Amino acid sequence: MQSDSNSPDGLTSANNEPSPGKFLIPRSQRQKFFFQFTLMTLIGWVVGGVASIALEKLILENLSLDSQGWIIVVRCLSNLAFALIFSADQALVVYRYLSGWQWIFATSVGWLIANGVSTAWINYISSIAGSFNEALSPEQTLILGFLSAIAYIISGIWLGICQWLVLRKYTASAWWWNFLPSISFLLITILVWLLFIVQNLIPEASRNFILYWSGQALTAIILGAIPAIGLCTLKRNLPSQSKIVR
Repeated sequence: MQSDSNSPDGLTSANNEPSPGKFLIPRSQRQKFFFQFTLMTLIGWVVGGVASIALEKLILENLSLDSQGWIIVVRCLSNLAFALIFSADQALVVYRYLSGWQWIFATSVGWLIANGVSTAWINYISSIAGSFNEALSPEQTLILGFLSAIAYIISGIWLGICQWLVLRKYTASAWWWNFLPSISFLLITILVWLLFIVQNLIPEASRNFILYWSGQALTAIILGAIPAIGLCTLKRNLPSQSKIVR
């Protein structure tokens, strides 16, 4: 099969530009996709957070669960509610390019694993800090804080692996996606640290409010912007030439 040199694809090849179907997100749609994905991630973060907190509070207040085991179960349910809402909002944008249901499942499972692993490690590090009989020195506090941040950053690999299992069906050479959420978590850690440094510049009366919502907004934007950029750089799994030429 010989392509027509006057066709749009022929002109594209002649100009050494990639064809419109080469990338998962076509060039003409990237800007729109970036803003939509980031916005929906922000909405999912806020709505999911509010819904999960409300669900946990509703169950604990109405059922009067006192045992630690039931409290853990309720918190797992609230985390699941958050993960489903968060991933579903992203799926409203990505469903045009890959399976939305698979993205919801992968992102939800990955988020729950990453959150569980990081929480377990941070709690373990905190228990080590609490085991000291005397007050921690500034050096020890810095080291334990650094280890907690590392545990949080590395946990992003679990989210990356789960999403990669979906992306590899639609894209080529997507192995680096396994580490992309960790990059997002690293940027979040850096921004939280910067907010901590500049907190004394904020009026004390509104400091807690500003710090909390600034941290939440920046976290949501990073969790949307970094994956959006990554998705725009992924290339589709193109059929081999042997399958095209018959």
